[in-house]
Amino acid sequence: MKIFAALLFAVALAAGEASGQMVVADKVAAVVGGSAILYSDMDEMSRMILQERREKGYTLDRDPKIEALEALMLQKLLYNQALVDSINISTDDIQGQVDASLQQMVKARGSMAALEAYYHKPLYSIREDIAQQIEEARYAQRMEDEIRSKVRITPGEVEKYFKRIPKDSLPLVPEQYSYAQITKFPPSTAEAKQRVKERLLELRERILGGTKFELLARMYSADGSAIRGGEMDPTPKEGFVKPFSDAMVKLKPGQISEVVETEFGFHIIQMIDKDGNLYRVRHILMRPMFTDSEITQTTELLDSVARLISDQKMTFAEAAKEFSDDPYSKLNGGVVSNHDMLEMYNAFDAKLTTTLFLKEDLPKEDYMVLRGLQIDQVSDSFQAHDLRGNVMAKVVKLLRIIPAHSATLKEDYVKLEEAALEAKCDLEFQKWLKKKIDGMYVRIEPEFRSDDFQNRAWLK
Repeated sequence: MKIFAALLFAVALAAGEASGQMVVADKVAAVVGGSAILYSDMDEMSRMILQERREKGYTLDRDPKIEALEALMLQKLLYNQALVDSINISTDDIQGQVDASLQQMVKARGSMAALEAYYHKPLYSIREDIAQQIEEARYAQRMEDEIRSKVRITPGEVEKYFKRIPKDSLPLVPEQYSYAQITKFPPSTAEAKQRVKERLLELRERILGGTKFELLARMYSADGSAIRGGEMDPTPKEGFVKPFSDAMVKLKPGQISEVVETEFGFHIIQMIDKDGNLYRVRHILMRPMFTDSEITQTTELLDSVARLISDQKMTFAEAAKEFSDDPYSKLNGGVVSNHDMLEMYNAFDAKLTTTLFLKEDLPKEDYMVLRGLQIDQVSDSFQAHDLRGNVMAKVVKLLRIIPAHSATLKEDYVKLEEAALEAKCDLEFQKWLKKKIDGMYVRIEPEFRSDDFQNRAWLK
């Protein structure tokens, strides 16, 4: 049973967002080791659990208060063990989370004074409580991760896990595609970048001349924030890509940056204000745009490459190596993987790399072409976009279509290995947890001792 890390953080927000009357006078619901769990904490978390279940359309099969209490008891145990084991955590962004939490709570109550009155505490004390909750949850999650990270699984164990699954209960794997690609960016990328920089400089001059930033953002920005006049959610510095944050932190309220290039395109940034480590900014994002002739030049080049492959003057793999601009696939015969996606989200792990894609995970432009191809057929060139929205030309080759099927060791070993490892992690964690509970002082107030406890070891 993994702890509710997101919910534990959300407890800090729940009271500020909750409407209605004050909670009843506080009392101790349980004690784990030397740490008490208050009724108010249990009550707030149970409300968050109820809200999450409603949003996801789940029915409740447990008392939400007992579910919340058990999660908080687990957190206390893991937190205490993390301190004993000298577990380290990162605290760099805790202050940013505290600021975000406080901001939402103040907004919900209407003012800082109203928030202080609600809690009967000064603001600094509320801030300290939130920081403690976030830090404690982070220690607990880090402790659980440490326990689970030590679990290993062998191919033999994966096979045994697979054989134990009843045939009619095997997971269903939807239809999957495997394909190769050759990509090409327009040759005039440098000119297109210069054009977009000049366009942003024109917009900057208009803003400095009195035109509202918000108006131009709605008209020209390629970012989703355009609908809000370019305004982004309050975010810590670490939440922005580095070139953006480097330019942002130099700005004073109302000031507008020079043109900033990031992996997403080109920006001008306006500082709104700063509250602690939270920055409120507006920006206009523009990406390089190409003329029809520039794009046509690129697609015609790839059409000629496709003809070379069709005429068997070179293989698709040879063409990918010679012509493709995709660094991830060009040296692998053009075979597409999710390597770039994993790197983009800082989640690269060799075990997570795959060359099989569900149709809903394919880029829409790719799927529209692939569904019309036969196995080993090479497409004509077509216009597409990379993960960051940059325009390119592309040809693709359909390698395999794996029909929807019940999972097999041969076709779906990685998925089964993940499931088997997760099951073993759960088992080992429960063994560890029972041993720790047996050796630790635990007291649950009689009114909260319930059959709804998932782990009966708590009721000793």
